[in-house]
Amino acid sequence: MAFSQRVDGPDRPAPGNSTVQYRTVSAKKRYGDHSVARSGDSIDVRVQRSKAAVLAQTYELLSAGGIGGVSIDEVSRRSGVSKTTIYRHWPSRAALLVEACSTIGSAPPVPDTGSFGGDLAALTEELAEQLRSARWAAVLPSIVDAAEREPELAGLHADLHARLMAPFGVVTERARARGELAADRRQDDVSAAVAGPLFYRRWYSREPLDSAFVRRVVEDALVRLR
Repeated sequence: MAFSQRVDGPDRPAPGNSTVQYRTVSAKKRYGDHSVARSGDSIDVRVQRSKAAVLAQTYELLSAGGIGGVSIDEVSRRSGVSKTTIYRHWPSRAALLVEACSTIGSAPPVPDTGSFGGDLAALTEELAEQLRSARWAAVLPSIVDAAEREPELAGLHADLHARLMAPFGVVTERARARGELAADRRQDDVSAAVAGPLFYRRWYSREPLDSAFVRRVVEDALVRLR
């Protein structure tokens, strides 16, 4: 945008000359970079809004049909964001899936009941509850399947597993320090002892993850681990 500005100083016409000169001054020169900043802010907001819409629809498709149910065409159709724009932000379907899944399966808080048995029971009950109700529980099997063939998704699977199992590592270290577990007991031993039976029942036998079953899993794990 440009404005006309009256000329003063040496370029102003001599007295008696009725002609008044004007020169064109750009908006940027007159007002600085504020208009450019406002324009940039507007673009950033639109970009963020588009990315959020794409990620939301990707996660909806993941929840409904697993990784196999996600295509760029369908994400574009449902989000209203063009495929060109999607590929500008994510160079591949796998890259989009990685970001869409990056926040699922947040680690539960680490309990501190004062004993390894109490901590293990609290963590196992929380894991069972997530398997019953959290959206990631419906998505994880397809991530495991895709990880066998796509390296990017294998990394996603490894990160998700590490995030979910991290609290078991904390309570394991604490129990070893208190002498409640042998020094050679590792986090993998503990998490496998409780997560294995829960995962089997959730995705294979599809039996209920009720309180009685969770209690038996904890009791059996404590017998084997000590």
